[in-house]
Amino acid sequence: MICPPGTVDCHVHVYGPDSVYPVAETRSFDVPEALPSTLRAVEGVLGVDRVVLVQPSGYGVDNRRHLEAAKEIGMPARVIVALRSTVTKAELEVMHDQGARGVRYNIGHAGAVPISEMPELAGKIADLGWHVQLHVMDDGGRAPLVEMADTLCGLPTDFVIDHVGSIKPGLGLDQPAFQALLRMLETGKCWVKLSCGYRMSALPPPYEDMVPYIKALIECRDDRLVWASDWPHVSFKGVMPNTTDLLDQMLTWVPDVETRHKIFVENPERLYQF
Repeated sequence: MICPPGTVDCHVHVYGPDSVYPVAETRSFDVPEALPSTLRAVEGVLGVDRVVLVQPSGYGVDNRRHLEAAKEIGMPARVIVALRSTVTKAELEVMHDQGARGVRYNIGHAGAVPISEMPELAGKIADLGWHVQLHVMDDGGRAPLVEMADTLCGLPTDFVIDHVGSIKPGLGLDQPAFQALLRMLETGKCWVKLSCGYRMSALPPPYEDMVPYIKALIECRDDRLVWASDWPHVSFKGVMPNTTDLLDQMLTWVPDVETRHKIFVENPERLYQF
């Protein structure tokens, strides 16, 4: 697949060198060195023009690696940070100037920022036009998206759900988590990342068991969907896909050219203020 000009990869991470950017003791898994220069080379192969650097759980609330990577990578970049609610307005304004446009919560990760702080922090970032981003992991049968829907829709900011909400394709379109995702998406405050099919699907690329879910999301709000590679695919124990497969899958997931252009270019331009 050839990326349209202006394509944004909306979810990537960088790591290292460890001597300068040590990972947090609270991390739940070890990470490889994945430098900004390597990421730039990968995006060059894909034909991606812009990136969103997302603070991973391994760095806790030390955002230096990703804020500095935004300057190093040599292409337009935005950053999603992890913060405690005690952050000051002045600190937020500095990070805004460095490219920050949102705050991430990792539900189910060791050492994650408490989700109880989310409403207060959302109030602080609203005036900057930032959003709240959530990575929701399976936590033993509960459906966090269902439980959190009212809270999320009541925030004074938009919110982004990572990786299609980490749904389970085998449970069908009627599964409560996916239906909650559709209801939130319909409000216009919710955005969804079409990413990480390799973590959810039981099939090889292009993960065709995901297609009914992507189709339903498109029919609901194709103006609130974005694409991401999730490079460098940390903490994944399955068969590692080629990153190019994660781009080419979109030909199957989103066969309409105009809709793909929205997802690759137009939607992320608005969301991340490029």
